[in-house]
Amino acid sequence: MVFALPSGAAAQKKAGPRKTVSAQWSRQECSAGIDLFFSAMEPRQGSLQLVEIRSRKRLAEVSGKWNGDELQFWTPSSGAGKGLDVRRALLGIDLALAAGAHDFAAAGKTADGEAFSCGATLTVREGQFAVEKLTVAPQFVEPNPEQLARAEEEGKRLREIFATVTPEKLWSGRFRVPITGATNGRNFGRRRVLNGEPSSPHTGVDFPAPAGTSIHAAQDGRVVLAEPLYFSGNTVIIDHGLGVYTLYGHLSAFGVKAGDAVVAGSVIGKVGATGRVTGPHLHWGLTVNRAKVNALDITRSL
Repeated sequence: MVFALPSGAAAQKKAGPRKTVSAQWSRQECSAGIDLFFSAMEPRQGSLQLVEIRSRKRLAEVSGKWNGDELQFWTPSSGAGKGLDVRRALLGIDLALAAGAHDFAAAGKTADGEAFSCGATLTVREGQFAVEKLTVAPQFVEPNPEQLARAEEEGKRLREIFATVTPEKLWSGRFRVPITGATNGRNFGRRRVLNGEPSSPHTGVDFPAPAGTSIHAAQDGRVVLAEPLYFSGNTVIIDHGLGVYTLYGHLSAFGVKAGDAVVAGSVIGKVGATGRVTGPHLHWGLTVNRAKVNALDITRSL
């Protein structure tokens, strides 16, 4: 079901009263017996949260819209309570999304054909990411024309991959950190200023590890890319379905190829220092409905 996000007076009439999300599991009534819930407080840039529709009536259709993208809902294995039909979606707050108010809208139909719609205004807070100023050799700041053309072409290709939504949920259970024994990562959202020139914010989480350390799939899915890229070196991307992708960069060796089905925990490659890096580590990225978010959030959200 595709619908346009209502605005102004029409939005109040069609979607009912809007509410700013300010507390965990904030509730918005959609219609009698159908409620909309958010898992987080006012979200920060680069964060991930859950959205739930809970209904006392059996649901036939559910959809949501956020920042121009349609969210994909699934039915969780365990509901929120006895007698409720529950649908859940992941909501990514893009690292570069402007701080301030942003509208979310949901709509659907019950099994008996009753339409419902509702919405909420989320206030996105600044991510407060680190800034690092460095003086480096010119080649680390200014790629030559050939390198620049390659990087631009690869960036276009990655955007096309992340814009493709597999309608099935391919994962089952919780997501894991891809390095066994790792408990935390670093550098997400960090912006480097190289020789006075600001670079793009860092979209992944870095895990320092010795070269050759095994890298594991964070969850079940299908490999959609396994090849060298200019910035991230030897790179694997896994499609987990419903617009969820994980990226693994700077590998020294591949353990999978494009088209392979993988299960959570399977070895997909080895830690290395390929691409634009100064030492061995894993760059782990998460994209949800095209939004770049902190990959560690998905290990805590499901």
